[in-house]
Amino acid sequence: MLLELRAENYAVMDHAVAGFGPGLNLLTGETGAGKSILIDALALLMGGKASSDVVRHGAEKAVVSCVFEATPGSEALLEANGIDIEGHEILLRREIALNGKGRVWVNNQPATVAVLRQLAPELALIHAQSDTLAAFDQAQQRGLLDRYLGEGTAVFTEVSTTYKKWSEAGNRLRELEGDEQDRLRSADLWSFQAKEIEEAAITGPEEDTALEAEKRVLANAEKLYSCAMNALDQLYEGEGAAASKLTSALRQVEELARFEPQFIDPAQQLAGAKASVEEAGALLRDYADNINASPERLEEIEDRLALLDRLKRKYGRTLAEVIAHGDEVTRRLSEIENRDELVKQARKLVDAAALEFRAAAGRLTAERKSAAARLEKVAEKQINDLAMKVRFEVRVNWNEDESAWTTHGWDTISFLIATNVGAPLAPLTEIASGGEMSRVMLALKVSVEDGASKLRKKTPLPRTLIFDEIDIGIGGRAAEAVGRKLKQLSQGQQVLCITHLPQIAAFADTHLVIEKTVKANKTRTGVREMSDEERVDEIARMLSGATITDASRRNAEQMIAESTVE
Repeated sequence: MLLELRAENYAVMDHAVAGFGPGLNLLTGETGAGKSILIDALALLMGGKASSDVVRHGAEKAVVSCVFEATPGSEALLEANGIDIEGHEILLRREIALNGKGRVWVNNQPATVAVLRQLAPELALIHAQSDTLAAFDQAQQRGLLDRYLGEGTAVFTEVSTTYKKWSEAGNRLRELEGDEQDRLRSADLWSFQAKEIEEAAITGPEEDTALEAEKRVLANAEKLYSCAMNALDQLYEGEGAAASKLTSALRQVEELARFEPQFIDPAQQLAGAKASVEEAGALLRDYADNINASPERLEEIEDRLALLDRLKRKYGRTLAEVIAHGDEVTRRLSEIENRDELVKQARKLVDAAALEFRAAAGRLTAERKSAAARLEKVAEKQINDLAMKVRFEVRVNWNEDESAWTTHGWDTISFLIATNVGAPLAPLTEIASGGEMSRVMLALKVSVEDGASKLRKKTPLPRTLIFDEIDIGIGGRAAEAVGRKLKQLSQGQQVLCITHLPQIAAFADTHLVIEKTVKANKTRTGVREMSDEERVDEIARMLSGATITDASRRNAEQMIAESTVE
């Protein structure tokens, strides 16, 4: 859900802040007040094309920002792009300078317009006259039908799983069937590498670490021997050694303990100290005896470490990676030797996976065709409720050729419409005007969400829907029908809509007004949420014009009171 939208030095706005709530958010205002400016600002934050023309006169840059509630999908996209997630909100910010350059931040971290475009489908979908046709592509049409069908059903998972299995099997087969000369050239290199690693006879991934430790001892053998023997002499073997003095002291304390119980514990402590000294002495003696000051062994270790370092420079940062590389090239050589059998097995896997995908995709096509027949009837009625007379059809075309296979199946979904009596059906994006397209999209969304909710309890699409200029060419009962449908749609997800009609404005859960003022010979546009009393006046203004009458105010109150969706 969109929580807040800000625009600074953007077009005629010096500083505007709009807060939005759940349900239906309606924006109204006098003609020319700049109602669509906010939608244009949001489009920029969804990755739209920027222009220096949007920078307010006299300013150096325009800044737009917004706050959305995060969704699991948007959080996954942020993680994939290396952007930290802050709480359960996503902050988008974009600057456009006079020279045309711009900067983007996501959660106060530098980002790109490409990241905004990735996030857009998760956060908001704008249906404005300028971009509705572009937004309603094949993927959008398929997504609407699949949502109506119930996109969480098993057949979708089955199609996706079998497609991945077929695709991976095909990649493996193509790898095995690669160019013969390339394979032979690679085989020579792999043979050399495998032989070099094998002849090194690496004892394990930690061999170099163990050798480095032994090298340190050998390189400092004389010093280590001297330290060990001096410590042994002072602790145990020399004149006045600690062990001898502890033994003498222990006898005296033990004698005291015979008469004074308070010395029993000190005696035990001295006995423990004496044992520790004796143990340390034994360890020092063994260590000194085992020190091997062998120049020959030191040279041998240095040569071995040099060999292992050469292997690490060529095949991996660690011996574990070197060993893994040797295993990999050995496997590849084995594949070349057994290529014919491996290719045969890979083809069987591809064929088996293709059969599974065909079966799953066929079932999905059948279910989509059945859902399409239901959706087109419901959608046609919903569209015609909005002051249109159309014929509507959802066509499912399938292509069993492998070139058409995707993780979504092999179907192409087309929404067709005829807006005039006797006219042939044609793609929706080619026939409907901007205003008609917005109304059609509204009717489709209502139809799909209503159908999905009847099938099962379903979480709504986690994005905000924005409709701009949806009320062009309608009025009266048709306008009321549009308002009622917007309200109905907003029960499942947040909806933003700009409207000129009081019949639609009356349905708002959150009603914002766009106002234009002139101060110090400068025009400024602002936005604010209205109180209940202000809503009545605004709807009365929309009904009667600049002069608000008691009759128009009473009419407005009645419209608000009756604007409920059963």
